[in-house]
Amino acid sequence: MPRKHFRKYLPDHETVRGHKHLRRFAPLLKHPNLWHLNRHSVAGGVAAGMFGGLIPGPLQMLTAAILAIVFRVNLPVAVATTLLSNPFTWPAIIVAAYTLGALILDEQPADLKPFEFDWLAGDWGQLLPQLMQWFMGMGETFLLGLLILALILAVAGYAAVQFGWRLYILAYLRRRRRRIKPPAS
Repeated sequence: MPRKHFRKYLPDHETVRGHKHLRRFAPLLKHPNLWHLNRHSVAGGVAAGMFGGLIPGPLQMLTAAILAIVFRVNLPVAVATTLLSNPFTWPAIIVAAYTLGALILDEQPADLKPFEFDWLAGDWGQLLPQLMQWFMGMGETFLLGLLILALILAVAGYAAVQFGWRLYILAYLRRRRRRIKPPAS
């Protein structure tokens, strides 16, 4: 079962609930589906993580955790899935979101201006404000495209986990049937 593979990497729910910074949220973290590894809970966690992972800025994991608690899907999977959006994947995400937004708004996609920051001698305290200003410069075209892209990826992630889990179970049952089946005489 896929559960065995996931359990190796996920923290125990008692460990998370007992964490000194998370103790005050313990009543919110009691629902068993937040920690249970089944097809629907994991698929929902992937969807929440895919959606939350496309939030620009440092709030991705928090958004995924809130979505997981609200929809009662696997919390660790949701938080871990946000790591799919990282500095290596963000350029493609930005271009895809901007292009999708331009397509939806029936605009001609303009050339994206590169983000300009002096990485060697720049004031690192200004990185986030400059980054947010750059995002806002792309306007509603980017924000609408990002929202739609997040929804598409969340649905695709949910469907992929459901389909993949089902295929895994069918293959497992087929292997088990072959083991149990008596030899033909």
